[in-house]
Amino acid sequence: MRKVLLITLLCSFWGFAQVYQDSTASVNDRVEDLLSRMTLDEKIGQMTQADLSVLGDPSDVASSFIGSVLSGGNSDPEAGNSAENWADAYDALQTQALTTRLGIPIIYGVDAMHGHSNVVGATIFPHNIGLGATRNPELVKEVNRISALEIAATGIDWTFAPCVAVPRNERWGRTYEGFGETPELAAMFGGTAVAGLQGDSLNDPLSVVACAKHYIGDGGTTNGDDQGNTQCTEEELRAIHLPGYLTALENDVKTIMTSYSSWNGEKVHGNHYLITTLLKEELGFEGFVVSDWAAIDQLPGDYASDVKTSINAGLDMIMVPHDFEGFISTLRTLINNGDVPLSRIDDAVRRILRVKFELGLFEHPMTDRSLLPLVGAEEHREVARQAARESVVMLKKNDNVLPLPKTGAKILVAGQHADDIGLQCGGWTIMWQGQAGEITKGTTILEGLQEVAPGNNYVFNKDGVFSDTDADYIIAVVGEHPYAEGDGDKLDLSVDKAHDKMLRKLREYGIPVITVLISGRPMITNATMHNSDVFMAAWLPGTEADGIADLFFGDYLPTGKLPMTWHKSNETIPMNFGDDNYDPLFPYGFGLTSYDNTATGSAPVFQSAMLTQSGNKIEMDFNKSMNNSASTTAQFTVVINGTDSINVTDFSFSTNSENRLVFELGATYSKEDVLTVSYKSGNIVSADGGELTYFYNAPVINYLTIASSFQIVPGKIEAEDYTDMFGVQTESTSDYGGGLNVGYIDDGDWLEYNCDIGVTGTYDARFRIASENGGGVLKFLVDGNEQFTVGIASTGAWQNWKSVGQFAELVKGNSTIRLEAVSGGFNLNWLSFDVFTEVEEIEGEVSEFGLAQNYPNPFNPSTQISYSLLNPGVTSLKVYNMLGEEVSELVNQFQQRGNFTVDFNAENLSSGVYFYVLKSNNQVETKKMMLLK
Repeated sequence: MRKVLLITLLCSFWGFAQVYQDSTASVNDRVEDLLSRMTLDEKIGQMTQADLSVLGDPSDVASSFIGSVLSGGNSDPEAGNSAENWADAYDALQTQALTTRLGIPIIYGVDAMHGHSNVVGATIFPHNIGLGATRNPELVKEVNRISALEIAATGIDWTFAPCVAVPRNERWGRTYEGFGETPELAAMFGGTAVAGLQGDSLNDPLSVVACAKHYIGDGGTTNGDDQGNTQCTEEELRAIHLPGYLTALENDVKTIMTSYSSWNGEKVHGNHYLITTLLKEELGFEGFVVSDWAAIDQLPGDYASDVKTSINAGLDMIMVPHDFEGFISTLRTLINNGDVPLSRIDDAVRRILRVKFELGLFEHPMTDRSLLPLVGAEEHREVARQAARESVVMLKKNDNVLPLPKTGAKILVAGQHADDIGLQCGGWTIMWQGQAGEITKGTTILEGLQEVAPGNNYVFNKDGVFSDTDADYIIAVVGEHPYAEGDGDKLDLSVDKAHDKMLRKLREYGIPVITVLISGRPMITNATMHNSDVFMAAWLPGTEADGIADLFFGDYLPTGKLPMTWHKSNETIPMNFGDDNYDPLFPYGFGLTSYDNTATGSAPVFQSAMLTQSGNKIEMDFNKSMNNSASTTAQFTVVINGTDSINVTDFSFSTNSENRLVFELGATYSKEDVLTVSYKSGNIVSADGGELTYFYNAPVINYLTIASSFQIVPGKIEAEDYTDMFGVQTESTSDYGGGLNVGYIDDGDWLEYNCDIGVTGTYDARFRIASENGGGVLKFLVDGNEQFTVGIASTGAWQNWKSVGQFAELVKGNSTIRLEAVSGGFNLNWLSFDVFTEVEEIEGEVSEFGLAQNYPNPFNPSTQISYSLLNPGVTSLKVYNMLGEEVSELVNQFQQRGNFTVDFNAENLSSGVYFYVLKSNNQVETKKMMLLK
């Protein structure tokens, strides 16, 4: 059995006089008997879910009759994050619950979203987006069965999974939590995931309670904003966002979590129609509905109103991680005042108790320690390896590259993602936002290569810098850094510039490049693919990346199919399968599944075209060798900026890739130019005799926009876009906009940037820094001449960002700016340069860009909005309603650095929720405000 029976003495004392203690009685009889014995405080306690981190002492569970405890993303046992410590923490809390008058056990919830991912050493599977690519429901069921076993081994009863959201906009930072962009995938996998977690019987010791989330529409918010507003008709809501819940209900899911988001301007947490009328009454859901983390606080009105609205709307258990005592007191008052009927309380408690009885908690409340050795078991990791392997989608394959030989080859392995467990697992892994590094046990891609084909010679460098390039193949692994909700929202989904620069350099070695992308969503990969002979999307594969290595050597072929549309550019997002004018780079469902070389004599397939860094050449890539001396004539037409066109007849074979043709344009173009190319006529044939067919208006990737030789000043320079460096490395940043920062800066380390300085003058040079310790000293040099040094104080944490600055004299033209750590101990996210005109007196210190939270909030009917600008620039401050419609423009002008206050009069607006948005120098800050009249 999973748990140890600790209630023998209680049962002996009562002699099973109480029906609820009789395991042979029906669940309904036991529920009704227990409910009839409960006081109001005991009922309210059952509806209360507190976070482990805020429980002052395990005895709080008993004194407040707490019905449920959770561990949020960063809430681990105080003794340490091992399976044994989780079991100890669980049993300590459960012991307290059993000392109460009625001995009602707690139910404990965790975000075990891709395996028991809070626990060091557990098996961590691919995130749902990767599982969606497998199109293998039975595998997904097995993945969740194993997850349930490892969760149950630590005593925990409940996981907040599966997420059956249908992400319709990749900019949403939770995209990877969904199975894909269609309701088909949510329905295909939502029910099977529930079946895997809950098993054939919830009373099985190896089963846990599942939780379908986030009900409903969280994947459809405008602009992909986390916790935003989903604007659609009810017909669309039911057609797109409901099917995953229907299959979860068919598999008897016991709990459902409501979404932070709104539907047409109304928060789901307070929507009686969606929670009660649709879910409970129409669809017949008999389990209980739980809120998200402190989510009722976002409802309009004061806290009492939040509690009243959410409970009356149909929420049964409230996640109150910060102040469970305040919630209990507030709900008690509302009930006593008649604002929340006792019948609603009894309904909620009845639902919660029913799940606890069905789970067998009253008979087996404690951890079964005999299961602990199964956490991270080898047989579980083999299933995770299979899941990682089947999730990979191959998007590009040139001839004669794969499969790789298993012996005798020298293979260069590049990119930090190739040998980093934290990066390949992504968010919701050990920590809420995830983290780079050796955060848990597992196998990296590099380790997988060494395991699968030990007869090869692998040379690894995380930055792609190799002194000896006499090699047979290159495997480059690039991608996103870990993130979770909120921090993962991102407007620009282009692959990081530093990664594209690395790939460009690697491709110039003339060695076949196999690129693996580690990401939580489709990304903009035009240049990435152009510089790759093979390109695979591996999503976030979890701890067993040897499953990816399996694919390189021919033992297995890729089988994954795109769960989401792959876009040509940021401008086409959002676009989903079935939309009008559907024009993706790769459509939903695409995936190459063969390594077979193209038949001899078949027409070569055009892959991509790129304007080179010189600005006067275009190179075109094909799927097979184009090195054929019989090719002598060609006519290409290049259209520039949609109007001018030129005909080019002179082409050559690339010196570093036989799959590439190069032709000169006769003029030099800039990064602002947009080019397309067509092949009109000629006798170009591939090396094996295949004749090139005509193609028209193929877009030309402008590499200058990715890796220009010079950074433009005045302007902002990302720290990771260095020309050269010594001693540093890049890492994920929590600062505005996500992306990378430069870290691990020690004494003597340096960064260099080639800069195109547009005007001679005095500049305000600012540096975005963070330091947990004593900071350091940064030296600023221009063309080898020191201009100043700036001291860097501790900011309190490695990701707690502040801006510091000095004035610099810069001369128009090309210069090398060097940042040198006289003493290290700080991180750098970006540096910016603004031409200094005149000094203005600024009231108060300006340390942060952004909006102040306006108080009072709610306001009636006017307020003052305060904001701070770190740098001069064109600034706009606008107010929008819940539908995203602009209702007021408060500021639209150039402003100097400083602190500002603007009066906002809302006399003409109705009561409701509004957002004010500040934009300046490519930075954006948004705040919410409530208007009550």
